[in-house]
Amino acid sequence: MTGGVAARRGSRDREQRSLFGVPERFMRPRLVLLACVAVLVGFGALMVFSASSVSALNSTGDAAYYLWRQLGFVAIGTVIAAFLAWCDYHVWIRTFLMPIWVLTVALLAAVIVLGTDNGMGATRWINLGFFDLQPSEFAKITIIFTAANVAESYYERGTIDFTHFITLLGVGVGLPLLLIVVQPDKGTTMVCGLTLVVMGYLAGVPKRYLFLFLGVAAAGFLAISLKDDYSRARFLTMFDPWADPYGNGWQLIQGFYAFGSGGLLGVGIGFSRQKYSYLPMAHNDFIFAVIGEECGLLGTLGVLAGFLLFLWAGLEIARHAPDLAGRLVAAGCTSIVLVQLFLNVLGVIGFFPLSGKPIPFVSYGGSSIIASLMLVGLIMSVSLHSSLPETAHDRERRSLRAVDGAERPAERPARSGLRVVEGGRSAGGAPRGRVSESGGRRRIDLGPSATERLRGRDQGPRTRR
Repeated sequence: MTGGVAARRGSRDREQRSLFGVPERFMRPRLVLLACVAVLVGFGALMVFSASSVSALNSTGDAAYYLWRQLGFVAIGTVIAAFLAWCDYHVWIRTFLMPIWVLTVALLAAVIVLGTDNGMGATRWINLGFFDLQPSEFAKITIIFTAANVAESYYERGTIDFTHFITLLGVGVGLPLLLIVVQPDKGTTMVCGLTLVVMGYLAGVPKRYLFLFLGVAAAGFLAISLKDDYSRARFLTMFDPWADPYGNGWQLIQGFYAFGSGGLLGVGIGFSRQKYSYLPMAHNDFIFAVIGEECGLLGTLGVLAGFLLFLWAGLEIARHAPDLAGRLVAAGCTSIVLVQLFLNVLGVIGFFPLSGKPIPFVSYGGSSIIASLMLVGLIMSVSLHSSLPETAHDRERRSLRAVDGAERPAERPARSGLRVVEGGRSAGGAPRGRVSESGGRRRIDLGPSATERLRGRDQGPRTRR
Protein backbone atom coordinates (compact mmCIF):
# COMPACT_ATOMS: atom_id res chain seq x y z
CA MET A 1 0.00 0.00 0.00
CA THR A 2 2.75 2.42 0.99
CA GLY A 3 4.63 1.76 -2.25
CA GLY A 4 1.48 2.30 -4.34
CA VAL A 5 0.73 5.60 -2.61
CA ALA A 6 4.32 6.75 -3.08
CA ALA A 7 4.22 5.79 -6.76
CA ARG A 8 0.99 7.72 -7.31
CA ARG A 9 2.40 10.71 -5.46
CA GLY A 10 5.58 10.57 -7.55
CA SER A 11 3.52 10.36 -10.77
CA ARG A 12 1.44 13.34 -9.65
CA ASP A 13 4.55 15.36 -8.84
CA ARG A 14 6.01 14.62 -12.27
CA GLU A 15 2.80 15.74 -13.95
CA GLN A 16 2.82 18.99 -11.96
CA ARG A 17 6.46 19.89 -12.73
CA SER A 18 7.16 22.08 -15.71
CA LEU A 19 10.04 22.63 -18.13
CA PHE A 20 10.42 26.06 -19.72
CA GLY A 21 6.93 26.94 -18.55
CA VAL A 22 5.34 23.84 -20.16
CA PRO A 23 4.13 20.81 -18.17
CA GLU A 24 6.86 18.21 -18.07
CA ARG A 25 4.62 15.49 -19.50
CA PHE A 26 4.45 17.57 -22.71
CA MET A 27 7.91 19.10 -22.88
CA ARG A 28 10.07 16.11 -21.97
CA PRO A 29 9.07 13.89 -24.95
CA ARG A 30 9.48 16.89 -27.27
CA LEU A 31 13.02 17.51 -26.07
CA VAL A 32 13.91 13.82 -26.24
CA LEU A 33 12.48 13.58 -29.75
CA LEU A 34 14.40 16.60 -31.01
CA ALA A 35 17.62 15.48 -29.30
CA CYS A 36 17.39 11.99 -30.81
CA VAL A 37 16.74 13.33 -34.30
CA ALA A 38 19.58 15.88 -34.04
CA VAL A 39 22.06 13.23 -32.90
CA LEU A 40 20.96 10.68 -35.51
CA VAL A 41 21.06 13.22 -38.35
CA GLY A 42 24.49 14.50 -37.26
CA PHE A 43 25.89 11.01 -36.87
CA GLY A 44 24.34 10.02 -40.17
CA ALA A 45 26.02 12.92 -41.96
CA LEU A 46 29.37 11.85 -40.48
CA MET A 47 28.89 8.26 -41.60
CA VAL A 48 27.68 9.32 -45.06
CA PHE A 49 30.91 11.26 -45.49
CA SER A 50 33.03 8.37 -44.24
CA ALA A 51 31.22 5.69 -46.28
CA SER A 52 31.02 7.70 -49.52
CA SER A 53 34.35 9.54 -49.55
CA VAL A 54 36.20 6.97 -51.68
CA SER A 55 33.47 6.50 -54.30
CA ALA A 56 32.77 10.27 -54.38
CA LEU A 57 36.45 11.04 -54.92
CA ASN A 58 36.70 8.55 -57.76
CA SER A 59 33.51 9.69 -59.50
CA THR A 60 33.42 13.46 -58.87
CA GLY A 61 36.87 14.42 -57.59
CA ASP A 62 35.32 15.75 -54.36
CA ALA A 63 35.41 13.38 -51.37
CA ALA A 64 32.68 15.42 -49.63
CA TYR A 65 30.31 15.50 -52.61
CA TYR A 66 27.63 13.32 -51.00
CA LEU A 67 28.08 15.01 -47.64
CA TRP A 68 27.30 18.48 -49.07
CA ARG A 69 24.27 17.14 -50.87
CA GLN A 70 23.06 15.38 -47.73
CA LEU A 71 23.45 18.56 -45.68
CA GLY A 72 21.48 20.46 -48.32
CA PHE A 73 18.67 17.92 -48.12
CA VAL A 74 18.77 18.15 -44.31
CA ALA A 75 18.39 21.93 -44.51
CA ILE A 76 15.39 21.63 -46.85
CA GLY A 77 13.82 18.95 -44.69
CA THR A 78 14.33 20.98 -41.52
CA VAL A 79 12.54 24.00 -42.98
CA ILE A 80 9.62 21.85 -44.12
CA ALA A 81 9.50 20.07 -40.75
CA ALA A 82 9.41 23.40 -38.89
CA PHE A 83 6.51 24.54 -41.08
CA LEU A 84 4.61 21.29 -40.47
CA ALA A 85 5.18 21.60 -36.72
CA TRP A 86 3.86 25.17 -36.78
CA CYS A 87 0.70 24.18 -38.67
CA ASP A 88 -2.13 22.40 -36.91
CA TYR A 89 -2.07 18.75 -37.96
CA HIS A 90 -5.87 18.79 -38.38
CA VAL A 91 -5.39 20.96 -41.48
CA TRP A 92 -3.63 18.14 -43.32
CA ILE A 93 -5.91 15.26 -42.35
CA ARG A 94 -9.17 17.15 -42.88
CA THR A 95 -8.97 20.32 -45.01
CA PHE A 96 -6.21 19.47 -47.49
CA LEU A 97 -6.34 15.68 -47.47
CA MET A 98 -8.02 15.33 -50.87
CA PRO A 99 -5.53 17.56 -52.79
CA ILE A 100 -2.63 15.81 -51.07
CA TRP A 101 -4.04 12.40 -51.95
CA VAL A 102 -4.65 13.31 -55.60
CA LEU A 103 -1.11 14.71 -55.94
CA THR A 104 0.36 11.57 -54.38
CA VAL A 105 -1.54 9.23 -56.70
CA ALA A 106 -0.55 11.36 -59.71
CA LEU A 107 3.15 11.18 -58.76
CA LEU A 108 2.99 7.43 -58.19
CA ALA A 109 1.32 6.98 -61.56
CA ALA A 110 3.98 9.19 -63.18
CA VAL A 111 6.69 6.87 -61.83
CA ILE A 112 5.20 4.01 -63.84
CA VAL A 113 5.14 6.09 -67.02
CA LEU A 114 8.16 8.39 -66.69
CA GLY A 115 10.20 6.77 -63.93
CA THR A 116 13.73 5.43 -63.95
CA ASP A 117 15.30 2.56 -62.05
CA ASN A 118 18.77 4.16 -61.62
CA GLY A 119 20.24 0.75 -62.34
CA MET A 120 18.60 -0.76 -59.25
CA GLY A 121 16.17 -3.12 -60.99
CA ALA A 122 13.00 -1.32 -59.89
CA THR A 123 11.40 1.84 -61.27
CA ARG A 124 11.00 4.11 -58.24
CA TRP A 125 12.37 7.54 -59.18
CA ILE A 126 11.45 10.53 -61.32
CA ASN A 127 14.54 12.28 -62.70
CA LEU A 128 14.20 16.03 -62.14
CA GLY A 129 17.69 16.80 -63.43
CA PHE A 130 19.19 18.06 -60.18
CA PHE A 131 17.38 15.55 -57.99
CA ASP A 132 15.85 12.08 -58.28
CA LEU A 133 12.42 12.25 -56.64
CA GLN A 134 11.11 9.07 -55.03
CA PRO A 135 7.35 9.62 -54.59
CA SER A 136 6.84 6.47 -52.51
CA GLU A 137 8.77 8.09 -49.64
CA PHE A 138 6.21 10.90 -49.46
CA ALA A 139 3.29 8.56 -50.16
CA LYS A 140 3.90 7.06 -46.71
CA ILE A 141 2.78 10.35 -45.16
CA THR A 142 -0.34 10.49 -47.33
CA ILE A 143 -1.27 6.95 -46.32
CA ILE A 144 -0.96 7.88 -42.64
CA PHE A 145 -3.15 10.97 -43.17
CA THR A 146 -5.80 8.97 -45.01
CA ALA A 147 -5.92 6.14 -42.48
CA ALA A 148 -6.14 8.61 -39.58
CA ASN A 149 -8.96 10.53 -41.25
CA VAL A 150 -11.02 7.42 -42.04
CA ALA A 151 -10.48 5.92 -38.59
CA GLU A 152 -11.47 9.16 -36.89
CA SER A 153 -14.63 9.43 -39.01
CA TYR A 154 -15.71 5.91 -38.07
CA TYR A 155 -14.47 5.34 -34.53
CA GLU A 156 -14.66 8.81 -32.97
CA ARG A 157 -17.02 11.08 -34.89
CA GLY A 158 -19.30 8.31 -36.19
CA THR A 159 -19.99 10.10 -39.48
CA ILE A 160 -19.61 6.96 -41.63
CA ASP A 161 -20.84 3.39 -41.29
CA PHE A 162 -18.75 0.22 -41.54
CA THR A 163 -19.37 -0.20 -45.28
CA HIS A 164 -18.10 3.31 -46.02
CA PHE A 165 -15.19 2.72 -43.64
CA ILE A 166 -14.01 -0.32 -45.61
CA THR A 167 -14.66 1.38 -48.95
CA LEU A 168 -12.70 4.51 -48.04
CA LEU A 169 -9.81 2.45 -46.72
CA GLY A 170 -9.80 0.31 -49.85
CA VAL A 171 -9.66 3.31 -52.18
CA GLY A 172 -7.80 5.88 -50.08
CA VAL A 173 -5.12 3.52 -48.79
CA GLY A 174 -5.32 0.57 -51.18
CA LEU A 175 -4.82 2.53 -54.42
CA PRO A 176 -1.53 4.22 -53.39
CA LEU A 177 -0.25 0.90 -52.05
CA LEU A 178 -1.16 -0.82 -55.31
CA LEU A 179 0.76 1.79 -57.31
CA ILE A 180 3.77 1.29 -55.03
CA VAL A 181 3.62 -2.49 -55.49
CA VAL A 182 3.57 -2.10 -59.28
CA GLN A 183 6.96 -0.28 -59.31
CA PRO A 184 7.80 -2.77 -57.60
CA ASP A 185 8.70 -1.41 -54.17
CA LYS A 186 7.98 -4.21 -51.74
CA GLY A 187 9.94 -2.53 -48.95
CA THR A 188 7.77 0.59 -48.84
CA THR A 189 4.64 -1.54 -49.17
CA MET A 190 5.67 -3.64 -46.19
CA VAL A 191 6.59 -0.58 -44.11
CA CYS A 192 3.20 1.00 -44.80
CA GLY A 193 1.33 -2.25 -44.16
CA LEU A 194 2.90 -2.82 -40.74
CA THR A 195 2.31 0.81 -39.81
CA LEU A 196 -1.36 0.46 -40.73
CA VAL A 197 -1.59 -2.54 -38.40
CA VAL A 198 -0.21 -0.45 -35.53
CA MET A 199 -2.63 2.37 -36.30
CA GLY A 200 -5.53 -0.07 -36.58
CA TYR A 201 -4.70 -1.57 -33.20
CA LEU A 202 -4.63 1.87 -31.57
CA ALA A 203 -7.87 2.87 -33.29
CA GLY A 204 -9.69 -0.18 -31.97
CA VAL A 205 -9.95 -2.40 -35.05
CA PRO A 206 -10.80 -5.95 -33.91
CA LYS A 207 -7.69 -8.11 -33.66
CA ARG A 208 -9.11 -10.83 -35.90
CA TYR A 209 -9.24 -8.34 -38.78
CA LEU A 210 -5.66 -7.27 -38.13
CA PHE A 211 -4.42 -10.87 -38.10
CA LEU A 212 -6.39 -11.55 -41.29
CA PHE A 213 -4.75 -8.53 -42.93
CA LEU A 214 -1.30 -9.70 -41.81
CA GLY A 215 -1.94 -13.19 -43.18
CA VAL A 216 -3.11 -11.93 -46.56
CA ALA A 217 -0.22 -9.45 -46.73
CA ALA A 218 2.35 -12.16 -45.92
CA ALA A 219 0.95 -14.43 -48.62
CA GLY A 220 0.96 -11.58 -51.11
CA PHE A 221 4.55 -10.65 -50.22
CA LEU A 222 5.69 -14.22 -50.76
CA ALA A 223 3.91 -14.43 -54.10
CA ILE A 224 5.42 -11.17 -55.35
CA SER A 225 8.90 -12.14 -54.09
CA LEU A 226 8.86 -15.32 -56.16
CA LYS A 227 7.18 -13.83 -59.23
CA ASP A 228 10.16 -12.49 -61.21
CA ASP A 229 13.88 -13.25 -61.35
CA TYR A 230 14.96 -9.99 -59.67
CA SER A 231 12.74 -10.45 -56.62
CA ARG A 232 13.30 -14.20 -56.43
CA ALA A 233 17.07 -13.75 -56.37
CA ARG A 234 16.86 -11.33 -53.44
CA PHE A 235 14.58 -13.68 -51.54
CA LEU A 236 16.72 -16.80 -52.05
CA THR A 237 19.99 -14.99 -51.40
CA MET A 238 18.91 -14.45 -47.81
CA PHE A 239 19.11 -18.21 -47.14
CA ASP A 240 22.48 -18.85 -48.79
CA PRO A 241 24.41 -15.82 -50.08
CA TRP A 242 27.49 -18.02 -50.71
CA ALA A 243 25.57 -19.90 -53.41
CA ASP A 244 26.44 -16.96 -55.69
CA PRO A 245 29.26 -15.11 -53.87
CA TYR A 246 30.29 -13.00 -56.86
CA GLY A 247 26.77 -12.20 -58.02
CA ASN A 248 23.59 -11.86 -56.00
CA GLY A 249 25.29 -12.72 -52.72
CA TRP A 250 28.20 -10.28 -53.10
CA GLN A 251 26.68 -7.31 -51.26
CA LEU A 252 25.39 -9.34 -48.33
CA ILE A 253 28.69 -11.20 -47.90
CA GLN A 254 30.71 -7.96 -47.96
CA GLY A 255 28.39 -6.63 -45.27
CA PHE A 256 29.17 -9.68 -43.14
CA TYR A 257 32.90 -9.01 -43.61
CA ALA A 258 32.35 -5.43 -42.45
CA PHE A 259 30.64 -6.54 -39.25
CA GLY A 260 33.30 -9.16 -38.63
CA SER A 261 36.12 -6.63 -39.08
CA GLY A 262 34.53 -4.16 -36.68
CA GLY A 263 34.31 -6.47 -33.69
CA LEU A 264 33.30 -4.84 -30.41
CA LEU A 265 34.76 -1.33 -30.73
CA GLY A 266 35.31 -0.99 -34.49
CA VAL A 267 38.33 -0.01 -36.55
CA GLY A 268 37.69 3.72 -36.12
CA ILE A 269 35.62 6.23 -38.07
CA GLY A 270 37.11 6.72 -41.52
CA PHE A 271 39.12 3.50 -41.50
CA SER A 272 36.65 1.15 -43.16
CA ARG A 273 38.13 -1.18 -45.75
CA GLN A 274 34.85 -2.36 -47.24
CA LYS A 275 34.01 1.11 -48.55
CA TYR A 276 36.93 0.85 -51.01
CA SER A 277 34.58 -0.37 -53.75
CA TYR A 278 33.99 -3.70 -52.02
CA LEU A 279 30.60 -2.91 -50.46
CA PRO A 280 28.04 -1.53 -52.98
CA MET A 281 25.78 1.29 -51.73
CA ALA A 282 27.90 1.69 -48.61
CA HIS A 283 26.51 5.17 -47.88
CA ASN A 284 22.90 4.21 -48.52
CA ASP A 285 21.31 0.78 -48.07
CA PHE A 286 24.34 -0.74 -46.32
CA ILE A 287 25.47 2.15 -44.16
CA PHE A 288 24.64 0.04 -41.09
CA ALA A 289 27.40 -2.37 -42.12
CA VAL A 290 29.90 0.50 -42.33
CA ILE A 291 28.79 1.66 -38.87
CA GLY A 292 29.41 -1.88 -37.61
CA GLU A 293 32.89 -1.91 -39.14
CA GLU A 294 34.01 1.55 -38.02
CA CYS A 295 32.16 1.81 -34.69
CA GLY A 296 31.83 -1.86 -33.80
CA LEU A 297 29.02 -3.61 -32.01
CA LEU A 298 28.76 -0.78 -29.49
CA GLY A 299 28.21 1.72 -32.31
CA THR A 300 25.40 -0.29 -33.87
CA LEU A 301 23.75 -0.76 -30.48
CA GLY A 302 24.07 2.98 -29.88
CA VAL A 303 22.20 3.71 -33.11
CA LEU A 304 19.44 1.28 -32.14
CA ALA A 305 19.23 2.85 -28.67
CA GLY A 306 18.78 6.28 -30.25
CA PHE A 307 15.87 5.01 -32.34
CA LEU A 308 14.29 3.34 -29.30
CA LEU A 309 14.40 6.68 -27.48
CA PHE A 310 12.78 8.20 -30.54
CA LEU A 311 10.08 5.52 -30.31
CA TRP A 312 9.44 6.29 -26.64
CA ALA A 313 9.16 10.04 -27.27
CA GLY A 314 6.83 9.60 -30.25
CA LEU A 315 4.52 7.23 -28.40
CA GLU A 316 4.46 9.55 -25.37
CA ILE A 317 3.35 12.39 -27.63
CA ALA A 318 0.72 10.09 -29.14
CA ARG A 319 -0.49 9.10 -25.66
CA HIS A 320 -1.07 12.74 -24.69
CA ALA A 321 -2.79 13.69 -27.96
CA PRO A 322 -6.31 15.06 -27.38
CA ASP A 323 -8.12 13.11 -30.11
CA LEU A 324 -7.92 9.91 -32.09
CA ALA A 325 -6.57 11.65 -35.19
CA GLY A 326 -3.64 13.09 -33.24
CA ARG A 327 -2.85 9.75 -31.62
CA LEU A 328 -2.88 7.97 -34.96
CA VAL A 329 -0.77 10.58 -36.74
CA ALA A 330 1.89 10.64 -34.00
CA ALA A 331 1.92 6.87 -33.56
CA GLY A 332 1.86 6.26 -37.31
CA CYS A 333 4.75 8.63 -38.04
CA THR A 334 6.77 7.13 -35.19
CA SER A 335 6.03 3.52 -36.13
CA ILE A 336 6.87 3.95 -39.80
CA VAL A 337 10.35 5.20 -38.90
CA LEU A 338 11.04 2.23 -36.61
CA VAL A 339 9.59 -0.33 -39.03
CA GLN A 340 11.81 0.98 -41.82
CA LEU A 341 14.86 0.93 -39.54
CA PHE A 342 14.39 -2.71 -38.56
CA LEU A 343 13.55 -3.71 -42.14
CA ASN A 344 16.94 -2.34 -43.23
CA VAL A 345 18.87 -3.79 -40.28
CA LEU A 346 17.34 -7.26 -40.61
CA GLY A 347 18.15 -7.25 -44.33
CA VAL A 348 21.77 -6.18 -43.80
CA ILE A 349 22.42 -8.91 -41.21
CA GLY A 350 20.74 -11.54 -43.39
CA PHE A 351 17.58 -12.19 -41.37
CA PHE A 352 15.24 -10.80 -44.05
CA PRO A 353 15.36 -10.24 -47.81
CA LEU A 354 17.04 -7.01 -48.83
CA SER A 355 14.42 -4.33 -49.34
CA GLY A 356 16.47 -1.40 -50.58
CA LYS A 357 15.02 0.83 -47.84
CA PRO A 358 17.50 3.26 -46.25
CA ILE A 359 17.81 3.93 -42.53
CA PRO A 360 15.83 7.09 -41.68
CA PHE A 361 17.98 10.12 -40.71
CA VAL A 362 21.21 8.13 -41.24
CA SER A 363 21.42 6.83 -44.82
CA TYR A 364 22.14 9.07 -47.80
CA GLY A 365 19.16 10.05 -49.94
CA GLY A 366 17.29 13.26 -50.62
CA SER A 367 13.76 11.88 -50.64
CA SER A 368 14.48 9.72 -47.60
CA ILE A 369 15.90 12.41 -45.33
CA ILE A 370 13.31 15.02 -46.33
CA ALA A 371 10.41 12.61 -45.81
CA SER A 372 11.86 11.46 -42.48
CA LEU A 373 12.17 15.02 -41.20
CA MET A 374 8.62 15.72 -42.36
CA LEU A 375 7.46 12.85 -40.17
CA VAL A 376 9.23 14.48 -37.23
CA GLY A 377 7.51 17.78 -38.00
CA LEU A 378 4.11 16.08 -37.94
CA ILE A 379 4.85 14.42 -34.59
CA MET A 380 5.86 17.81 -33.20
CA SER A 381 2.68 19.33 -34.61
CA VAL A 382 0.61 16.85 -32.62
CA SER A 383 2.53 17.78 -29.47
CA LEU A 384 2.48 21.54 -29.99
CA HIS A 385 -1.20 21.69 -30.95
CA SER A 386 -2.50 19.30 -28.34
CA SER A 387 -4.86 20.60 -25.69
CA LEU A 388 -5.39 17.85 -23.17
CA PRO A 389 -8.51 17.64 -21.05
CA GLU A 390 -7.85 19.07 -17.61
CA THR A 391 -6.85 16.41 -15.10
CA ALA A 392 -7.90 16.18 -11.48
CA HIS A 393 -4.42 17.33 -10.47
CA ASP A 394 -4.70 20.41 -12.69
CA ARG A 395 -8.05 21.33 -11.14
CA GLU A 396 -6.65 20.82 -7.66
CA ARG A 397 -3.68 23.05 -8.33
CA ARG A 398 -5.82 25.80 -9.82
CA SER A 399 -8.10 25.74 -6.78
CA LEU A 400 -5.16 26.65 -4.56
CA ARG A 401 -4.45 30.23 -3.57
CA ALA A 402 -1.75 31.80 -1.44
CA VAL A 403 -2.80 32.73 2.12
CA ASP A 404 -0.19 34.11 4.54
CA GLY A 405 2.67 32.74 2.46
CA ALA A 406 1.21 29.25 2.20
CA GLU A 407 -1.04 27.59 -0.34
CA ARG A 408 -4.49 26.68 0.94
CA PRO A 409 -7.59 25.55 -0.90
CA ALA A 410 -9.68 28.46 -2.10
CA GLU A 411 -13.26 28.76 -1.03
CA ARG A 412 -15.46 26.73 -3.35
CA PRO A 413 -18.89 28.11 -4.19
CA ALA A 414 -21.79 26.07 -2.92
CA ARG A 415 -23.60 24.06 -5.58
CA SER A 416 -27.17 25.02 -6.22
CA GLY A 417 -29.78 22.49 -5.25
CA LEU A 418 -27.65 20.92 -2.51
CA ARG A 419 -27.92 21.47 1.24
CA VAL A 420 -26.55 19.83 4.33
CA VAL A 421 -29.09 17.84 6.35
CA GLU A 422 -28.11 16.54 9.78
CA GLY A 423 -24.68 17.96 8.98
CA GLY A 424 -21.43 18.00 10.83
CA ARG A 425 -22.24 20.93 13.17
CA SER A 426 -24.22 21.05 16.32
CA ALA A 427 -27.04 23.49 17.03
CA GLY A 428 -24.54 25.99 18.42
CA GLY A 429 -22.54 25.98 15.22
CA ALA A 430 -19.57 24.10 16.62
CA PRO A 431 -18.21 21.13 14.73
CA ARG A 432 -19.82 17.85 15.70
CA GLY A 433 -17.34 15.28 16.97
CA ARG A 434 -13.94 15.34 18.63
CA VAL A 435 -11.37 17.92 17.43
CA SER A 436 -7.69 16.96 17.50
CA GLU A 437 -4.47 18.53 16.24
CA SER A 438 -1.66 16.71 14.41
CA GLY A 439 1.28 18.30 12.64
CA GLY A 440 -0.22 21.76 12.97
CA ARG A 441 -3.51 20.74 11.31
CA ARG A 442 -6.91 20.42 12.95
CA ARG A 443 -8.82 17.20 12.37
CA ILE A 444 -12.46 16.46 13.17
CA ASP A 445 -13.36 12.89 14.03
CA LEU A 446 -16.90 12.42 12.73
CA GLY A 447 -17.45 8.98 14.14
CA PRO A 448 -16.22 5.43 14.18
CA SER A 449 -17.57 4.45 10.77
CA ALA A 450 -19.01 5.84 7.55
CA THR A 451 -22.17 3.79 8.08
CA GLU A 452 -22.97 5.57 11.33
CA ARG A 453 -22.31 8.99 9.78
CA LEU A 454 -24.60 8.31 6.81
CA ARG A 455 -27.42 7.07 9.03
CA GLY A 456 -29.91 9.62 10.35
CA ARG A 457 -29.62 10.82 13.91
CA ASP A 458 -33.01 9.47 14.92
CA GLN A 459 -32.56 6.15 13.20
CA GLY A 460 -31.63 3.13 15.21
CA PRO A 461 -29.55 0.24 14.02
CA ARG A 462 -30.91 -1.56 11.00
CA THR A 463 -31.30 -5.26 10.74
CA ARG A 464 -30.83 -7.20 7.48
CA ARG A 465 -33.95 -9.12 6.54
